[in-house]
Amino acid sequence: MLPACMPYHPFRGSADCRSFLGFQMSDMAALKYAGLDDTDSEDELPPGWEERSTKDGWVYFANHVDEKTQWEHPKTGKRKRIAGDLPYGWEQETDDNGQTYFVDHLNKRTTYLDPRLAFTVDDQPMKMSTRQKYDGNTTAMDILQGCDLSGKVVIVTGANTGIGFETARSVALHGATVIMACRNLQKANEAKRQILDEWHKAKVEVMILDLASFRSVENFADAFKSKNLPLHVLICNAAWMGGSWQLTEDNFEWTFQVNHLSHVYLVSLLQDDLRHSIPSRVVVVSSESHRFTDIKDSSGKLDLGLLSPSKKDYWAMLAYNRSKLCNVLFSQELNRRLSPHGVTSNSVHPGNMMYSSLPRNWWGYRLLFSLVRPFTKSMTSVFPAGGEEKLFFYPLPSPSFLSR
Repeated sequence: MLPACMPYHPFRGSADCRSFLGFQMSDMAALKYAGLDDTDSEDELPPGWEERSTKDGWVYFANHVDEKTQWEHPKTGKRKRIAGDLPYGWEQETDDNGQTYFVDHLNKRTTYLDPRLAFTVDDQPMKMSTRQKYDGNTTAMDILQGCDLSGKVVIVTGANTGIGFETARSVALHGATVIMACRNLQKANEAKRQILDEWHKAKVEVMILDLASFRSVENFADAFKSKNLPLHVLICNAAWMGGSWQLTEDNFEWTFQVNHLSHVYLVSLLQDDLRHSIPSRVVVVSSESHRFTDIKDSSGKLDLGLLSPSKKDYWAMLAYNRSKLCNVLFSQELNRRLSPHGVTSNSVHPGNMMYSSLPRNWWGYRLLFSLVRPFTKSMTSVFPAGGEEKLFFYPLPSPSFLSR
């Protein structure tokens, strides 16, 4: 039970205070990664009110007209508390008067305004809510809000476009070192530039990886190992769909090798790095389309040869679905084998007709994606790498999609 509210003090965390400390309204970019550039109309305060927090995380409201404070929001009547840790790059300090203030080391700003006030939660411990925490308007940045991923190393295959790019971008903007493993270096470097334009201190590196070549997979693994970096997360995202039948240089059907075999080989080559970086994880981006396939011949017998079909047995969509089934089964078996050693593996469905380069190989796929995708979601797999080490999977749109 909360005591009587906090004593009243004049504008401690207000715009006046921020101005005194060197803030201007145009400098609110300093709070961008804390989410303070967002507003919620329901929680907007009446004129003369200010939102503050106690050292133990409770939110209270100061009325500067009546010079009083209260625990309840003046509009909604709700009580709130702070959720989560400080955003990446922020630190809490105490001044000579015993007042708590916050330092944004990334942008070299100081404020008495707790950045976590941007994502408070209602204090309703006795009431179970049926409302889901994340929905179709949630972005990867929303889920990672307040997470400090500094010191984490993440590899994302196919990171130059679609959900791979949004994943790489989101974790990089929260402090992780991101390896963008891509076959097209020009496009990958352009994607890297976009991230650095958003935050010039992001730790992003492009490395070449062509999943249609086992030799390229080996070269990538060797190059990564030579950096002597830990590996906390390996996201197997890159995929191929459509196009005419063709074989890789290793004599496997293209879709099967790119989507499945090369990712299996990559994980195998890097499993020691994962085991030496525990707790670590592998994320395999699969698809619900894995349900719409089989690997049986005309007599109903299991035929593993259909996974890498001949030209006469090839159908692009079925080849893709079979590769996604392999993704799911591989992830489950990998988790069974490595989870006792601190390495977990999960497969994730990215959403239907998400923004990506998958439909690039046939005009029919491009037309279908262009018609359907405004009504569906894309996915970014993100994780808070803090104390609980949980992994979140959710169909998430990119911020650019939300602005359309």
